[in-house]
Amino acid sequence: MATSTVDRERRGVGVRVSAALWRRPGARATLTLAPPLLWLLLIYVVPLAVLLITAFWRVNDFTIKIEHVWNIQNIKTVFGNGAYRTITLRTIGMAALVTVTDAILAFPVAYYMARVASRRTQTALFVAILLPLWASYLARVYAWILLLSHDGALNWWLGRIGLGPVNIAYTNTAMWIVFSYIWLPFMLIPVYTSLERIPASYLEASADLGGREWRTLRDIVLPLALPGVVAGSIFTFALTLGDYITPTLIGGAGSNFIGNVIYSDFGTAGNVPLAAAFALVPIIVMAIYLWIAKRLGAFDAL
Repeated sequence: MATSTVDRERRGVGVRVSAALWRRPGARATLTLAPPLLWLLLIYVVPLAVLLITAFWRVNDFTIKIEHVWNIQNIKTVFGNGAYRTITLRTIGMAALVTVTDAILAFPVAYYMARVASRRTQTALFVAILLPLWASYLARVYAWILLLSHDGALNWWLGRIGLGPVNIAYTNTAMWIVFSYIWLPFMLIPVYTSLERIPASYLEASADLGGREWRTLRDIVLPLALPGVVAGSIFTFALTLGDYITPTLIGGAGSNFIGNVIYSDFGTAGNVPLAAAFALVPIIVMAIYLWIAKRLGAFDAL
């Protein structure tokens, strides 16, 4: 009897709690989202806050230890030094070039997949696009090293057709090619999604009104697909901006990027505050980029 009474009381408490949560959807959502939000806070927001704070500390020149002395010397060094400005502009320029390249390459493929290809062809193309992502990032980079090296497959093929060898290995051109290849799937999928969402009736209405293919593409397809292109550009731009592996393996002299310098200051020189200050640059750049992307409706296509 005592056990039955306790069970009934527990069920009664459970019913009352469920009823209270049902009447308060905000409390229900809070309890549901609290664990993942807390985890996100601990593994992302807190380290980022520590990074921002570290940028205002300094390293003792004699002991090489971090001193918790507030100053803005690291910020002045990053934004006032010509070498850092050059590296920043080089990194942003490469990220923008890769983004434009991937957009140009992705759009016709995504359009064919979304508006022309059969289901079987779509599936085959999706497999071809996503299959490289299953391979190791380093394996793909090293594969390109073998292709672009002086005695690699590219120069062998050019020699076979009589065009002679080209020396693009370990240059910014090689980095542009490798970056464009590696991040292309991240542009293709959002563009494909935005193109697939365009109602067929819009294209039919344009044709009924006498609009030719190029006019329909310019006035209907491109504006409606723009949020998808911008959404894909968030990935390609951000991933290129923060990468340091490809510049290290593919780049040559004068190919330092922001990621390489941060790694060098942090891992080799041990100047964590200066590395943290330089890490503020891509954060600021991406904050501005995301604000522009939001204004262009990119988040609706994600």
